[in-house]
Amino acid sequence: MASSPDMDEKRPQFGNRFLKDPSQVFQHNAWDNVQWSEEQEAAAKMKVLENSSQPLPPEKQEEYESKASNFWDDFYTIHENRFFKDRQWLFTEFPELSPSGRSHPDSAENQRMDFRQETGNVDKVYPGSSASYRLLEVGCGVGNTVFPILQTNNDPGLFLYCCDFSSTAVELVKTSPQYDSSRCFAFVHDLSDEKSSYPIPEESLDVIILIFVLSAILPNKMQDAISRLSKLLKPGGCILLRDYGRYDMAQLRFKKGRCLSENFYVRGDGTRVYFFTQDELGDMFTKAGLEKVQNIVDRRLQVNRGKQLTMYRVWIQCKYRKPCN
Repeated sequence: MASSPDMDEKRPQFGNRFLKDPSQVFQHNAWDNVQWSEEQEAAAKMKVLENSSQPLPPEKQEEYESKASNFWDDFYTIHENRFFKDRQWLFTEFPELSPSGRSHPDSAENQRMDFRQETGNVDKVYPGSSASYRLLEVGCGVGNTVFPILQTNNDPGLFLYCCDFSSTAVELVKTSPQYDSSRCFAFVHDLSDEKSSYPIPEESLDVIILIFVLSAILPNKMQDAISRLSKLLKPGGCILLRDYGRYDMAQLRFKKGRCLSENFYVRGDGTRVYFFTQDELGDMFTKAGLEKVQNIVDRRLQVNRGKQLTMYRVWIQCKYRKPCN
């Protein structure tokens, strides 16, 4: 299995460890941009057809939807903050989150200020209302993105909002010694609930972060969720997404009887996951009125050198921006 850079879109921010000699696969823990053979692609499609051939009955699917918050609470109660490692790749993949990644102060914020003056639409006081650079992470879990941002980005104008479906996860964030209420506001929120409002006004955010969270909600609720989030962005603001791609190792490992609908599965702990294509995500962001900055596939080959195992991961990374005009 050879590898080469993605030919559809260049992405210099990704790693550059390419496997040129398949016999050297166990020399490193991971290889970047691994290209699949036609045989491997065909085998993956067959595996998905097999594990989705027996979808769960509607009443069982409804149970997983109605008890979704309980399953996530149980997940975080069991794992607390031990399950996830801090995301070391965060600032490499998303430099927008680093101190140097902030847009010029005369761009989006000034446009927003001009808009307020012209329309008389002065924002009410809310958490972080005095900040000049506002970020929101949806699906923050126990803070494995939140805390690295707070520790790394010392911009005095930064304010970070974070929310999760699980009240247990949010409580773990708020009780962490790293939580700073002067720079961060954590709250419980259901991304898929169209009646659930955000504690911040429209056109107030510079960046929205979605890391392995959109895939956890019902596919038919994803478009509405993205459209509502886009309204929170300032002109020039962007959504950053990283999520599961079609034929990722996790999808291929599902057994029969775990499929809810096409490319949508339930794990053994009751949490759910969807596996995207680039086009699906691109269509949703475009329909929400956003413009593409980046939409790429990261095909990563992870290696367990001790057990001599290879694991093919497929992730999709997107950046979509709200037009300035």
